[in-house]
Amino acid sequence: MTEQFLSLNNINKRYAGVQALQSVDFDIDKGEIHCLVGENGSGKSTLIKIISGVVQPDEGAIITIDGEQLQDYQAIDAIHKGIEVIYQDLSLFPNLTVAENIALGEIIAAGHKFIQWKEIEQIATHAMGKIKANLPLDELVENISLADQQLVAICRALTHEVRLVIMDEPTTALTRKEVDALFSVVQDLQSKGISVMFVSHKLDEVFEIAESITILRDGAKVGTFPCKELDNEKMVMLMTGKKLEYARFKGELQSGTALFEVRGLSKSGNFKDVNLKLYPGEILGITGLLGSGRTEFAQAIFGLNPAASGEILLEGKPTELNNVQDAIGLGIAYVPENRLVQGLVMQQSVGKNLVITILKNLLNSAGLISQDKMKGSIDECIKSLTIKVPSADSPVQTLSGGNQQRVVLAKWIATQPKILILDGPTVGVDVAAKGAIHDIVRGLAAQGVGIIIISDELSEVYHNCTRVFVMHKGRFVGEFQTEKTSEDEIKDFIAQSR
Repeated sequence: MTEQFLSLNNINKRYAGVQALQSVDFDIDKGEIHCLVGENGSGKSTLIKIISGVVQPDEGAIITIDGEQLQDYQAIDAIHKGIEVIYQDLSLFPNLTVAENIALGEIIAAGHKFIQWKEIEQIATHAMGKIKANLPLDELVENISLADQQLVAICRALTHEVRLVIMDEPTTALTRKEVDALFSVVQDLQSKGISVMFVSHKLDEVFEIAESITILRDGAKVGTFPCKELDNEKMVMLMTGKKLEYARFKGELQSGTALFEVRGLSKSGNFKDVNLKLYPGEILGITGLLGSGRTEFAQAIFGLNPAASGEILLEGKPTELNNVQDAIGLGIAYVPENRLVQGLVMQQSVGKNLVITILKNLLNSAGLISQDKMKGSIDECIKSLTIKVPSADSPVQTLSGGNQQRVVLAKWIATQPKILILDGPTVGVDVAAKGAIHDIVRGLAAQGVGIIIISDELSEVYHNCTRVFVMHKGRFVGEFQTEKTSEDEIKDFIAQSR
């Protein structure tokens, strides 16, 4: 018979008129791998914060950990009970090294008055060994990739004597090999009696790792189910309350003068000899393993990481792309992979984020920002992309992941781009929000916008693109017409390219 580690009963939480959680019960057994799923805004993040003691539930809640019912439960209680959280935003110190970020919590907990650099290195090395990671210990975290930053956050959580590890979207930027290594760690933790609460929008990973699955919808618990009782269709139905159907995008292949073309684009250590044509109204996909050079290429054609050689043509005419201003001036927009750092000013309002790209268009005759123009633009953005927000003055950090992504999209759509580059457009977004974002993208293509989708989710590019390029070690190594191939064929090609 299994022994319970955590029990939550009658959990309610209300924020300014919004019921984030309503009468939720939630249990985790010792050594259990328990997945929590739900759409953005379903209450998952609030529940995590309550378990970690960061947020206190409303009156009437009962919290029991390891057999002890706790009153006035706070974050320090969670720490003492061995609860560790790896948040989706990672919460790392960009100006500290990899080793310092991993070992800092352990050093502080030990109460050392003096820092022993050798000890920091030993703690970090030991933690990395648990997931077979190989990270540059002396490198500043701000200088490493998002995938490596995610590994740093995971390693940091594993330095303590944990009883429960909560992983909030831990695989968002990990390669399949790194995901396999993480799952091995999760199973190793389980073998030692440590519980794992795994939160993910990637349902295939949920089915791969979970023993039990709890589903939230609109702040209420739909139910807890043994993993074997669910399949993808049933889980989506329970999460959304409706059946979602996906039709493959059927754009027409074009020829003649391309809207945008690159010839022999190269930059040492990033990408080499890349050739690509994008036509008006086309959705083109680029996929491949993380680290293949996809993001570096995207940043090059947005002026963030200019190529060293090669040719760029816009509507058949050679053009220069030396910086972001050049790209924006040519009608190119870029939605980055890491919306939390690169795509949004999280502390600022939704409204300010929406108009930051078009401030010049909002000036009046005196050269000042017209409040009427600004309000009109903000209202139009919120309406056209159906952004769910209490007020345009709400900080963008208070929105769900799906709505944050709509804000990023809206601010660039407001520039009326000819070319839209989307790098990981649905990372950290739930299944229903993904479908809505894909519908927005298809609508833009119907208006003649040329779109490039970069994603490591093969199903995303396969179902939304007419052509898919596979990138490996900075080169395009394969091109597929989705109408003439299968998703499995492309998947096998990627696997053989490793």
